[in-house]
Amino acid sequence: MQTKIPIALAGARDTLPLAIGTTPFAIIFGTLAVAAGLPPIAAVAMSAIVFAGSAQFISLSLIGGGAALPVIWLTTFVINLRHALYSATLQPVARDWPLPWRVLSAFWLTDECFAVIERRLQTAGEADALPYYLGSTLFFYLNWILWTAVGALVGHQIPGLAALGLDFAMIATFAAMVAPQLKTSTPVAVALAAGSVAWLAHPLPYKLGLLLAALAGVATGVMLDYRQRRVAVEDRP
Repeated sequence: MQTKIPIALAGARDTLPLAIGTTPFAIIFGTLAVAAGLPPIAAVAMSAIVFAGSAQFISLSLIGGGAALPVIWLTTFVINLRHALYSATLQPVARDWPLPWRVLSAFWLTDECFAVIERRLQTAGEADALPYYLGSTLFFYLNWILWTAVGALVGHQIPGLAALGLDFAMIATFAAMVAPQLKTSTPVAVALAAGSVAWLAHPLPYKLGLLLAALAGVATGVMLDYRQRRVAVEDRP
């Protein structure tokens, strides 16, 4: 296993820029969770058990509003449905991994770590994908918990922390994840379709606009891929 450690460290290294971008987001969550009445240990536990930034924030607002548990569960389920798309992409690679690693990998799957491993698969293939992925996800997981704890313990000492605009780092992080993919017409079309639907559907409740945007992006990608394959077949001599 020692021979795999450098590969795992490479996964952590490649994830570092995205982890830095989400650090302010974790601090804000810890701060808001305590401000909403949760003990610091509960705020940290939520990051450790849920480990999904957008779902944690919406859960916090629902808890503060006195929403029933079924409403909270359904809302977070809908928000995290995009992870099914990530899982479908990684399934051909992960299907041969031992079951315990697949379960843990599924729990640790995030937008950022998916972007890192997907780029690794494009550039280096499937060789040593498991230790690389585990290095990426474990580092990101621990970083998220650490900075949630910082926000929960000392965030209240910084007046107006949530209003400082630190969440802009998350927007920059997602832009950095998407930009390298926009090299051909298909990814550009997918981004435009998903972005347009997200903008138009933004007023919908429970973040349903994000789900519709993801479906629009997938549908656009599938349609264009099918069209390209059909043209390639027709052009064959």
